[in-house]
Amino acid sequence: QVQLVESGGGLVQAGGSLRLSCAASGRTSSTYVKGWFRQAPGKEREFVAAISWRGDSTLYADSVKGRFTISRDNAKNTVYLQMTSLTPEDTAVYYCAAASSGAFTTPRYDYWGQGTQVTVSS
Repeated sequence: QVQLVESGGGLVQAGGSLRLSCAASGRTSSTYVKGWFRQAPGKEREFVAAISWRGDSTLYADSVKGRFTISRDNAKNTVYLQMTSLTPEDTAVYYCAAASSGAFTTPRYDYWGQGTQVTVSS
């Protein structure tokens, strides 16, 4: 089993930045694709970004491309999401996920964190 714990969420003004972290423990997940998802009130969970296990490939939702950056430090079993130029539309609970199988473009996310709240005020 892999446990994922997100941190770094909070309240920020529009135009500001936040850095989310997701620490993994338990079974080693350094070779897993990792991803970030978010769920805004009244909406379905949506994909935000993903990173390959080596960190040499990344994928972003169009809505965050150019503003968010996903990275990972396998030595620390941690994946990050640097968020800049935040807007109120980015307000959501952000979840970290890990995929123990599947290719980078079609990962099967089977481990999820509890989420961290990000609120962007206008």
